Amino acid sequence: MVRIMSWTSPQERRKFGQTRRKQIGRQQHNMLNTKARPASALELLERSMQGRVPSLVKLKYELMAESPFVYFRGAAPVMAADLAVVPNTGIVSQLCGDAHVRNLGAYAAPDGRLVFDINDFDETIRGPFEWDLKRMAASLALAGRASGHKEGAARRAVEAFIAHYAALMREFARMPHLEVGHYQVHRIGLAKPVHMALLKAERSTPQHTLEQLTEPVSTDPSAPRHFKESRPTLTRVSAAQSAAVLASLVPYRAMLEPQRQHLLSFYRAVNVAFKVVGTGSVGLRDYCVYLEGNGRGDPLFLQIKEEAASAYAPYLPDAQPARHNGQRVADGQRAMQLQTDPFLGWTHIGARTFLVRQLNDHKGSIELEDLAGGALEAYGEVCGELLARGHARSGDPLVIAGYLGSGDGFAEALGKFGSLYADQTERDWEELCRSRKKTKGKA
Repeated sequence: MVRIMSWTSPQERRKFGQTRRKQIGRQQHNMLNTKARPASALELLERSMQGRVPSLVKLKYELMAESPFVYFRGAAPVMAADLAVVPNTGIVSQLCGDAHVRNLGAYAAPDGRLVFDINDFDETIRGPFEWDLKRMAASLALAGRASGHKEGAARRAVEAFIAHYAALMREFARMPHLEVGHYQVHRIGLAKPVHMALLKAERSTPQHTLEQLTEPVSTDPSAPRHFKESRPTLTRVSAAQSAAVLASLVPYRAMLEPQRQHLLSFYRAVNVAFKVVGTGSVGLRDYCVYLEGNGRGDPLFLQIKEEAASAYAPYLPDAQPARHNGQRVADGQRAMQLQTDPFLGWTHIGARTFLVRQLNDHKGSIELEDLAGGALEAYGEVCGELLARGHARSGDPLVIAGYLGSGDGFAEALGKFGSLYADQTERDWEELCRSRKKTKGKA
């Protein structure tokens, strides 16, 4: 019999996962060794600013100085370095790469239904599965502190997150692979923060975005619309910049599936703007294109977002260098998400690589105030199940389940790690604030 590809039995795969406990025990995942950082947190951040728009680097630092949680959102390069200096399992799946509580959200699926899933993949790459879990654990600990929880409650939320991840991964290990590929997380709507995000997404229609981001070019009621000016976060671009951005839609359109190309052909570009988004992405080039289909009541907004290399890439020597970072992000998103933006794709402007996707099409995210009371633990459970599904779709659930086994040791270790890394993040944030005061003093 000729085999099309290599095949390993379920028993061998589970056993392989169990053998990785010799690499690092499940109770050892509370380790943190920031003294082994290849550089200080400030220097790691400074390196990550290379190639960004210089005038926006200051804005990114201002945003990160707001609070430890906001700092954490922009400091993925620092955590990537910290994760790389401690042992890992070597069990690889697709990583979200920036797994934190605000990088899950609601959006419209291709069939129009609202779904809730991981929705930010700028740092996605194939790497040790637990790196996503550790970043989410630290995020839950920081979010708990920011939303008024005591330390014990925040740690319980982390442990619930891991417990639900492990339980669902064990279930995936027993399921047919085809069922894993389209598994629905049914209890999503039971968590209040998710329910709030879905309500926001329901209101975030293309027409709502039209009113938020654009305005008539004159007082004439029939006048065409263009993007508002709201510097520095939203800025209309020059004619030359607009031409370059619109030209990038040609290779983008060519990589879409034929049915998406056909749909896009009914829209014409009206206006282009530069938009500042997120915290980690501030300083990268991000353009919005406003298109119209059947008149002004049929707007389509495309985001053309510059993608740099994943912050984890320097620490994964076996990772294949991304030929196109926009494609890296799109491929990672498709690997982990159950339902993906139908206009997801990639392009380039000069030598820079970009991701293309719909902007604000029924999108809604959670806010820290949504996590008060018992909502933090309930949300942690949802985070665990969604990450488990993403890792199972893109990795091997039998290997991961084999490593995790049963018992609470792994969850307790991650609970402790979340608290330790939240403490470290607060120290790094304080260092950033001190450095900014010194800079202002010299000025």
